[in-house]
Amino acid sequence: MKFKALYSFLEQDLDIVERELEKSVQSNDPLLRDAGLHLLQAGGKRIRPVFVLLSAMFGQYDIQKIKHIAVALELIHMASLVHDDVIDDAELRRGKATIKSKWDNQVAMYTGDYLFARSLQVITEIDKPLAHQLLAKTIVEVALGEIEQIKDKYNFDQTYRTYLRRIKRKTALLIATSCQVGAVSADVKEDWHTRLFWFGYYVGLSYQIIDDVLDFTSTKEQLGKPVGSDLLQGNVTLPVLIAMEDESLKQKIIQVNEHTTEEEMKPIIEEIIKSGAVEKSISISNRYLEKSLNMLSPLPRSRMKSALVNIAKYIGKRKF
Repeated sequence: MKFKALYSFLEQDLDIVERELEKSVQSNDPLLRDAGLHLLQAGGKRIRPVFVLLSAMFGQYDIQKIKHIAVALELIHMASLVHDDVIDDAELRRGKATIKSKWDNQVAMYTGDYLFARSLQVITEIDKPLAHQLLAKTIVEVALGEIEQIKDKYNFDQTYRTYLRRIKRKTALLIATSCQVGAVSADVKEDWHTRLFWFGYYVGLSYQIIDDVLDFTSTKEQLGKPVGSDLLQGNVTLPVLIAMEDESLKQKIIQVNEHTTEEEMKPIIEEIIKSGAVEKSISISNRYLEKSLNMLSPLPRSRMKSALVNIAKYIGKRKF
C-alpha cells in the first residue's frame, strides 16, 4: 500500500495546507521567494502536517484553524533541512540541488532563518498560548540539535545516549510536537494530547533510525544522494555505532574524514552491512515503534487512530 493511501481521507485538507505553504514561503525579496519555492517544490511526504491533522481530529477539528499549525510545523522542518544541508555540505536532497548548492551557504542560511521566522508568524493565527509555548520550545531544541550535529561531526567517540539525544532533537521532537500542538489547538483533553506527544516522539525515533539504516541499504537513485553519505559527511548514526563494537571494523571507520571518496567508502559500507549492525538497528527501531503504538491504546477507536497506527507501522517497516 502506498503511503498516501493510509490517510486518503485527508486529501482535500492537505491540499489546503499545501496552498498555505506556498503563500507562506512568498517574500518581497525575490531571492528568498525563489529559494523557498525551490525547497517546497522538491516535494516531501508532509508527515508533520499529516500528524497535525490526524491528532486534531480527536477534538474540535476545523481545517481553517488547524492549517496554520500544520504549516508552521512544516516550515520548521523545511528550515532545519536547509540548515542541515549547509552543515553537511550536501549537494543533493531528494535528487535535486540543495539551496546551498543552487545558490550558496549564505542564501541557504538566510532562507532557513526566514522559514523559522515565518513559522512563528503563522502560528499567531492560533489563539492558544500553550501551542505557542510548545512550538517555541521545539524551535529551541531543533537549534540545539543543529549545534550538536556540527560539534559531533567525525566524532567517533560518541555513545548511544549522544546519538539518541541528537535524533530526539533532529526528528523526534518535531513529530511529537506536531501531534501535541495539533491536538492542543483542537481542544483535545490533556491526557490524550500528552499520549499523542509520546506517540509522535517514539515514532520519530523509530523513523530516524530507519532513515539511518536506509542510508546504507538503499541505492543512490532511491536516496537521491550517495549511499553512506551520512558517514561520509561525518554523521555517526546507530548502524555505525553498533558496527564499531567490532574493533577491527572500528579502526577502518574512524579513518573516514572529509576527504574520503565515495569509492573508498564502498568496502566500509559493505563491512558495516555484513556486521549485523543493520539488523540490530532495525530491532531497536521496532522497540520504539512498539512503544509508540502502546501510547495510542487507550484512545477511542476511530479512523484517525487507525491512520496513526498504520502510518507508524509503515514508517517502521519501510524499505524506502
